[in-house]
Amino acid sequence: MSDSIVDIAKAARAASLVLSQATLEERNGALDAIAGALRANADSIMKANARDLAAASKANLAMPLVKRLKVDADKVDEIVTGVQSVRQQSDPLGETLKATELDEGLRLYRVSVPIGVIGVIFESRPDALVQIATLCLKSGNAALLKGGSEALETNRVLAKLILDATKGMPGIPEGWMHLMEAREEVRALLDLHDDVDLIIPRGGNDLVQYIMDNTKIVVMGHADGICHVYVDAAAELAKAMKVCVDAKVQYPAVCNAAETILVHRDVAVALLPELVAKLQSQGVEVRGDEGVRAVVSEDVVPATEADWATEYLDLIVSIRVVDGLDQAVDHINRYGSHHTDAILTEDATVANRFLRAVDSASVVHNASTRFADGFRYGLGAEVGISTNRLHSRGPVGLDGLVIYKYVLLGDGQVAGDYVGPSARPFLHRPLDSSWNPDR
Repeated sequence: MSDSIVDIAKAARAASLVLSQATLEERNGALDAIAGALRANADSIMKANARDLAAASKANLAMPLVKRLKVDADKVDEIVTGVQSVRQQSDPLGETLKATELDEGLRLYRVSVPIGVIGVIFESRPDALVQIATLCLKSGNAALLKGGSEALETNRVLAKLILDATKGMPGIPEGWMHLMEAREEVRALLDLHDDVDLIIPRGGNDLVQYIMDNTKIVVMGHADGICHVYVDAAAELAKAMKVCVDAKVQYPAVCNAAETILVHRDVAVALLPELVAKLQSQGVEVRGDEGVRAVVSEDVVPATEADWATEYLDLIVSIRVVDGLDQAVDHINRYGSHHTDAILTEDATVANRFLRAVDSASVVHNASTRFADGFRYGLGAEVGISTNRLHSRGPVGLDGLVIYKYVLLGDGQVAGDYVGPSARPFLHRPLDSSWNPDR
């Protein structure tokens, strides 16, 4: 490395202070430039990706990772659409979140600002690099990115296109983004709590736990995506069938795919034979408990205790028969990863009890867990999914990449006037106005 990660992080800190002052027009202009560069260089991106895929084939990379790795013409179009979606989002910076009149002529504003320098470590998906970089740019944050070695060639091309497209643009400082390639850089990054404000790991449980155990920097993310679909006694079975299959099969290699289906005992006989057959026709290996195997024994693998706590990221699903809502909720809260869980029912009372009781970042009624995604939620894109309890939870878009500062505007007031026997009283009156730095 010509520059150490320490120097790179310090440059990112300096760049973040400049980028935080860039206007919306400057940040959107940079996003337009990125979208244009990606579209114009689709062939270069796909050629680099072909080299990564060839290396993955030689290394016998697991099929779920290969699926995440692949970038074809449709994926390039999807990536460009994601950049344009971020560009179309409203400005997350400078928003007045709360305004209070402390006293006559003494006004306090809580205003959204960037977090600062964000380090993101992600695996397999090259499109994640573009999502993360553009979200950081739009929200005024500098980004230190580390992709998986399996996507090295693709990530290099994408990072170069992004940096070349934004070089010298008004308001966009040099050093606002850096692509790390060596594991040593990540290990060094974890020690830079003075220059890095937030780390977001996107990968398996081992990666997330390693990062959490080896840094003092705040970590936002999730370890596993053990998502559930619960089919209630009052479910419309044709609807339930469609949603269960979609939640498992539509894209099984991602964290919002369903890994466990819970079925109310009262509809097990009516639902399970057709549901299992449909899943198996899509290549899904079905693992069932005794209740499932009592109804559908053929080709159903006995489920073990480990299955309930496993994120397959593959065409495998575990199914359990439960006695009712309470048992379903207990199962989800015990074995789930607090990511996304769904209930299928036509009983609004039961649905609302489920939505309140399940302790997950996203809870869903009568729809697939696959909707838990930044783009589908209208966030433009996402830097990842958070299942912890920071200021953001679920798919993390622009709103999750800003924090706030307090802006106090006065006219010579001093704190001493508000203490003692003749102290002036505070008004603490809500204001309708927003802070205008150009006032």
